[in-house]
Amino acid sequence: MNYGMVSYILGWILKIEGVMLLLPAFIGLGYREPESIWYFVAAAISFVLGFFLALRKPRNRKVFAREGFVTVALAWLVMSLVGALPFTLCGDIPSYLDAVFETVSGFTTTGSSILREVESLAHCTLFWRSFTHWVGGMGIFVFMLAVIPLLGGSTFNLMKAESPGPVVGKFVPKIRDSAVILYAIYLGITVTLFLLLAMFGMPIFDAICHTFGTVGTGGFSVKNDSYASYAPVLQVITTIFMILCGVNFQLYFYLLARKFRLAFRMSEVRAYLGVIALSIGIITINIHSMYKTTGEALNYASFQVGTIITTTGYMTADYDLWPSLSKTILVLLMIVGACAGSTGGGMKISRMVLLLKTIKRELDSIIHPRHVRNIRFDKVPVADETVRNTNVYIAIYGVILFGSMLLISVDNFDFTTNFTAVAATLNNIGPGLGAVGPTRNFADFSAFSKCVLIFDMLAGRLELFPVLLLLTPRSWKKY
Repeated sequence: MNYGMVSYILGWILKIEGVMLLLPAFIGLGYREPESIWYFVAAAISFVLGFFLALRKPRNRKVFAREGFVTVALAWLVMSLVGALPFTLCGDIPSYLDAVFETVSGFTTTGSSILREVESLAHCTLFWRSFTHWVGGMGIFVFMLAVIPLLGGSTFNLMKAESPGPVVGKFVPKIRDSAVILYAIYLGITVTLFLLLAMFGMPIFDAICHTFGTVGTGGFSVKNDSYASYAPVLQVITTIFMILCGVNFQLYFYLLARKFRLAFRMSEVRAYLGVIALSIGIITINIHSMYKTTGEALNYASFQVGTIITTTGYMTADYDLWPSLSKTILVLLMIVGACAGSTGGGMKISRMVLLLKTIKRELDSIIHPRHVRNIRFDKVPVADETVRNTNVYIAIYGVILFGSMLLISVDNFDFTTNFTAVAATLNNIGPGLGAVGPTRNFADFSAFSKCVLIFDMLAGRLELFPVLLLLTPRSWKKY
């Protein structure tokens, strides 16, 4: 383990977070809120810690796979611990563990909350909650690689550890240029959505916070009823942008580069849109009798399908009251998730497609044992290593899912609550069903269960392996 490089990178991460904490501090000053002083204090703590950690530039600046995965997991944990400080210092979330839960939920774009009421919170607190979604959506390391040169080293291993999906690709040969392109697209979508929300009547502060939550597919709202009280046109706009942000960002790069043939060849995106369309159709029919018109049912179904499959977590209706068929579809969408290379969570559409193709290949091999077939994705052969990693990921996913359910069952909630609480945090969704349904929260879980769910949120956002390597003693051995 290259401890010097790990410390140096963590230092830069904390300095960046210190600068970010100044944004809610100035927001608080603008609204003349006394809570803003604590954001200045947290910013100073973060920057000072980062300054000392990055004070000495390491001689060996290589970042191999082990350092990349461990550093990313450690950085997300440290960012959350520091990012939780202002919540507790200003008194909005008195319990530090609850503050950490809320911050981890923010950075991992989960959107699960322990807060029973949010409208009374200070504007600086509401802004920081939502801004953590935007930061975590694309990833802090992607941002760092875009603006700060690490003076050499294998920076691809940092991006690989943080980027969602079974395969991490580069738009252009240089990692830093790829990171710049990603954030340019991300920023463009952010500005477009903000302008549309503001143009159609959403208050400016609400539009800023909901833009962060939508583009980052996070789900923290500034309203107690999430999106239910906003006009239908705002719900429709948000539905569209949630779905757009669940698309692999490589599609947008292809479109901007006028590589239309490559864009339309992306089978993952076609599968993603097909699943969305099918789910909306079935749920609309299933809940039609609960609403006055077909259009109203369609709006509710579209919003909830969009918010669940993209793992955003907003809500316009209490879908816990919907028929079993609709609720079952939503739970399945929680697990499937959005596309690889997007800001969404879940297992990813690409992994599900690879899993189905692997099953088909195995069945074919039983029927024709001498016939060798390669698995292809977008007409390109998939490496055996990628197939193996996908299978291992799914196996680990299952172990963590059911293991976490067993651990939190000590709180004596019902099966539906336990299953969807873990599914919602591991897949970075936000709300679940039962006691963690769209109109309730995670406040009633014990401290132990909250720690388990914090682990699930981090593991889900970082694709399992970085967090598991962080806890593996062999990862910390020196070379």
